[in-house]
Amino acid sequence: MYMTLMSAYGAPLGIDFRFDGLVANTLQAHRVVQHYQEERGPDVTEKIIDSLYKQYFEQAQHPSSPETLLKATMAAGIEEAEAKNVIEAEDEELQDVKLLVREQAGNGVDSVPYIVFEGRRRDFTLEGAKEVQEYLKVLQQVATESS
Repeated sequence: MYMTLMSAYGAPLGIDFRFDGLVANTLQAHRVVQHYQEERGPDVTEKIIDSLYKQYFEQAQHPSSPETLLKATMAAGIEEAEAKNVIEAEDEELQDVKLLVREQAGNGVDSVPYIVFEGRRRDFTLEGAKEVQEYLKVLQQVATESS
């Protein structure tokens, strides 16, 4: 069901999902993304994430391998030498990322995506992959309660 659903979502957008890649620890990818979020901001970070998603979901590459991370950072316009320094410093900023993960786990976040819509009277939370109709239903409810 999941593979069929994701393939159907991806096809019109030109995304050819593969489901034969490794399920692997993404902590190093999160560390690199967090580093560049703080150092370069959201535009660069978005390019890194786009490359990581393409490599993982369409090319079945390991999400945290040094090769995958280097390709992603260079796709975002980061010089190879700088990117290698950040990628190879596997312990740098690692505790900060682990703290952020623990903080979110303490908030009840244990799946992705995890989206909170702030309503006037209450918040609405959607966890995990959902149909578009479920997002529309929540957005309509927030709009109704906010008017």
